[in-house]
Amino acid sequence: MLTKRIIPCLDVTLDDTGGTVVKGVEFVDLRKAGDPVELAKRYNQQGADELVFLDITASHEGRATMIDVIERTANEVFIPLTVGGGVASVGEVRQILRAGADKVGINTAAVKNPEIIKEVSKIFGSQCIVIAIDCKRNANIKDNPDKTIITLEDGTPAWYEVVIYGGRQPTGIDAVQWAEKVEGLGSGEILLTSMDRDGTHDGFDIPITKTISEALEIPVIASGGVGNPEHMYEGFKDGKADAALAASIFHFSEYTVGDVKKYLQDKGISVRL
Repeated sequence: MLTKRIIPCLDVTLDDTGGTVVKGVEFVDLRKAGDPVELAKRYNQQGADELVFLDITASHEGRATMIDVIERTANEVFIPLTVGGGVASVGEVRQILRAGADKVGINTAAVKNPEIIKEVSKIFGSQCIVIAIDCKRNANIKDNPDKTIITLEDGTPAWYEVVIYGGRQPTGIDAVQWAEKVEGLGSGEILLTSMDRDGTHDGFDIPITKTISEALEIPVIASGGVGNPEHMYEGFKDGKADAALAASIFHFSEYTVGDVKKYLQDKGISVRL
């Protein structure tokens, strides 16, 4: 049985200190959570399997990812580091990998130019490329007969729409179909975030997580909504995810990575202790 991964997420914004970890609800109402390097060191010591560093305003602000913060973080941790935010070219992928990242996450640029996935995976290898998919539920199924209709928890039919620029812009693209497309173009992994659940502590969006996990051969990281270890268990058991990402429950010391792994092990989920 493959072990499931627990991945703390550092959502970082550029400020006068050079970079601060923040956490909000549905990508807004951000509150500060701490210094990215110090938090990364904490999670490395707690036994996290990987770290995800997302420069969440880079695309919206039209700037490059914070290379200096990545370098400082990479120097302090000894687990795989995925970096995303504002990545739009082969040169930027190369720069981030050289700064110490193991994988690079691409979101907005991939939607606007899908061929970049094929290009960067060919140069650097698909194992280095994580396509981040932010999506939102859309109940308008009447005018969207070509979309993948998913039954929600309450029985309501809906489809999931890809959103870009940090959730600010809907695209009209079906999330399931997009996930299948990026797998074919060479993505090595999917980071799937449900905006409807982001920061809510209500648990992962199981319907979309399960649908995409079962549709793909590549690993899927579930993201958005973790409030306790049971939500991670549900993400693995019901959502069929390969990894679970969380932010605020770790940042504000509600749980440690070790707490979560012990809970999952007791529930029969294979994790690396």
